[in-house]
Amino acid sequence: MIKDIGIKIFSVGVMVLILTSCSKFLNKEPLDQLSSQTFWQTQQDADMALAGVYNRLTSSTFDYQQMMWSILGGDADYSQQSQGSSSLQTLAAGVITPTSGGLVSSIYDDCYNGISSCNFFLANIGRTPISDETKTQYEAQVRFLRALSYFTLTNFYGGVPLYTAPVTVEEARIKQSTVAEVDTQIYKDLDFAIANLPNTQYSGYAVKGSALALKAKVLLYNEQYSKAAEVANEIIQSGVFHLCDNYQSLFLKSEQINNPEIIFSSKFLNPNYYSDQDIEIGWWGLINPRQEFVNAFECTDGQPISTSPLYDPNHPFKNRDPRLAYTVARVSQALVNSAGDSVYLNGSGGSSSVTGYEALKGVNLDAYPYDYSTKSDQDWVLLRYAGVLLMYAEAENEAVGPDASVYAAINMVRARPSVNMPPLPQGLNQGQMREAIREERRVELGLEGDRYLDIKRWKIAQTYIPTLVDPGGTHRQFDPNKNYLFPFSQSEIDANPKLVQNHGY
Repeated sequence: MIKDIGIKIFSVGVMVLILTSCSKFLNKEPLDQLSSQTFWQTQQDADMALAGVYNRLTSSTFDYQQMMWSILGGDADYSQQSQGSSSLQTLAAGVITPTSGGLVSSIYDDCYNGISSCNFFLANIGRTPISDETKTQYEAQVRFLRALSYFTLTNFYGGVPLYTAPVTVEEARIKQSTVAEVDTQIYKDLDFAIANLPNTQYSGYAVKGSALALKAKVLLYNEQYSKAAEVANEIIQSGVFHLCDNYQSLFLKSEQINNPEIIFSSKFLNPNYYSDQDIEIGWWGLINPRQEFVNAFECTDGQPISTSPLYDPNHPFKNRDPRLAYTVARVSQALVNSAGDSVYLNGSGGSSSVTGYEALKGVNLDAYPYDYSTKSDQDWVLLRYAGVLLMYAEAENEAVGPDASVYAAINMVRARPSVNMPPLPQGLNQGQMREAIREERRVELGLEGDRYLDIKRWKIAQTYIPTLVDPGGTHRQFDPNKNYLFPFSQSEIDANPKLVQNHGY
């Protein structure tokens, strides 16, 4: 990566803004290489450069492959189809080393590819003959994107090298900054974005609500609960965003355009800019929800399956929280698309699932039958209003306890028309509300990648993960002395002698 930073990414002569993949996208055709001598001359140049920066979000770290994080968080297993993925298997088992590859290196590379594009854009946008107002809005969008990448890095690696301007190969060889130092830069970028982005609904480019939602998330993860609640409440009180009535439609392209709940997403657009979501999740069935995850969905009376009289083990999806059927499909279950066709995920009954379940969330049944020519253009939702409501509920509960506003926020999520779950019972103490919020996050945000980060920030991974038995019959491992962070890949350590390996690796 250091080599890429110096030669490809932070070069003063050539700007690499996008991943050169025919299956990646943005709605304005970006250039893959831009001469710093002839570029930055027109509004069109600025628009193309901005499109290139956004295009970094179509990397695996910011698209549907965040569902893979659910395997690390214990809500899913890898399928038989993916048994050859040694990196994913070793990560899930807790056996992780600097040479593991896969997510260990790809998250780092994807984030720094994005950061490098942001820094080059910010260093050059001032040369473009456009209005100061437009320049400021473009800068605000790019600083939001840079904050998103740095926040992702700190969640997986802790302190990381901090670059805020283009650098040479030698300049890139620096020691990592502390998490606090990186967070300081994240807050600076987000505050600038909040002050300069329009307070409108999201339509493809970052808006004020996008920056506020990310800031609330950063504050929540840093246990600054009062501030997190305050920022999340600013979004709630603005009235700009709302819950979408149809939960399932949030994750399908036909309903994502101008959806009032989506605050920020990675965007795809057929026929040229697409992902393999329906192939990998729908056809191959790489993500197999675990029984523990399925059991987390309450019955329609608001009771867990262990106590509800409505639960029927012979018909386990009957009388359950509707979000279960929107998120998970049973092996050999005949689903129906809008044309009335029967759809079977992972082949017509020939599933490779190791749990008896397949991931359904975000799978486009209308694209069936799937094959290698299937092009998926569902946007991957990174921030949404339901998440803001749950962040507010968690932060406010931790700051002051389960007051009426906490109940209101979480019950609003449960009461959306396509879900219609009963409100939480009154009289919960702070600890009981804490558990209720955590379970609500698990269900509402199921398979979206949040659970892995949640169990780490709540410091429960070391007790929860070892209770899980993998399909091969072995218990997973989680060493709290090291597994709360990924190691830096060995190639990064070799390329940058000043980078100090994370503890335990």
